Amino acid sequence: MRGGSARVRLIASPKLSTAIRSPVTIQTDPNFALASRKALEEAADQTIEIRRFDAPLGAEVIGLDLSKPVSNADFARIHRAHLDHHVLVFRDQRITPDEQIAFSRRFGPLQIHVLHQFGLAGHPEVLIVSNIVENGKPIGLGDAGHFWHSDLSYKDKPSLGSLLHAQELPATGGDTLFANQHLAWDALPAHLRNAVEGRVAEHTYLAKYGELQKRSPWRPNLSAEQIAQVKPVTHPIVRTHPETRRRALFVSEHFTTRVIGVPEDESRALLAELFAHGTKPEFIYRHQWQARDMVFWDNRSVMHLAAGTPDDQRRKLYRTTIEGDAPF
Repeated sequence: MRGGSARVRLIASPKLSTAIRSPVTIQTDPNFALASRKALEEAADQTIEIRRFDAPLGAEVIGLDLSKPVSNADFARIHRAHLDHHVLVFRDQRITPDEQIAFSRRFGPLQIHVLHQFGLAGHPEVLIVSNIVENGKPIGLGDAGHFWHSDLSYKDKPSLGSLLHAQELPATGGDTLFANQHLAWDALPAHLRNAVEGRVAEHTYLAKYGELQKRSPWRPNLSAEQIAQVKPVTHPIVRTHPETRRRALFVSEHFTTRVIGVPEDESRALLAELFAHGTKPEFIYRHQWQARDMVFWDNRSVMHLAAGTPDDQRRKLYRTTIEGDAPF
């Protein structure tokens, strides 16, 4: 099993300000109707508490029921906590796909995964992440997260954040690891800082696709239309978070293929160093899933990895993915 782990202990967090650091603009999805906004303005505040984990990132949101309207004041606290802790865990969320979509859309437009055949029926915004096979066909993407990555970094506008809601969990295994890329940048040795400052790297969805296709039944042949949706893009190796202005490494084993303007052998060596550095144990929180957990992470701040599920265990989760901005 790859990656490190962090023992988790809940400790009381200091009081969090609901004020958002400037500059901040939440690009709310236009589909978030005016009537819904009015209802939220009238929604009652819930009694919630943010408790950070004894780990390099992550916090639990206690007392919030996402099946109920989330008031603007509570939403501001969640937004603030998401920026501060990068990974939020909402326990025992008994919500429908529509409710997951509605909450996700408050942060911005949703992105539909290129493997649209694994979208939830009637809800294309929801990607089914599952190793379950029914009638000889996989019902979802079973090898999602096999390599460290940030969701949709292969797009011109990578994901702002992803929300993953547990539907069916294995008795053992199935953990998800998150690596804090702000800490990775802060701790980057001087020789690597000098090597990456101002440089860009190529990201492509196809980087590991053929390799994954040989290993499992979850990677179908892509149509010409799907291939056209995932043309290679370039992004800064070190990106600036558009809301907090903190810097973070932005390369991953899964999608980053080369450093632009660097000889191939040097590019491979540099990326290998960055991949190894960015996933050191001291940057990692390991999430052990509980029934009906909803986990919301910031793809501008973290990478994640699926630790793997035993072949005889079933796992199914629903993912929504929020569109972000072009990295800078």
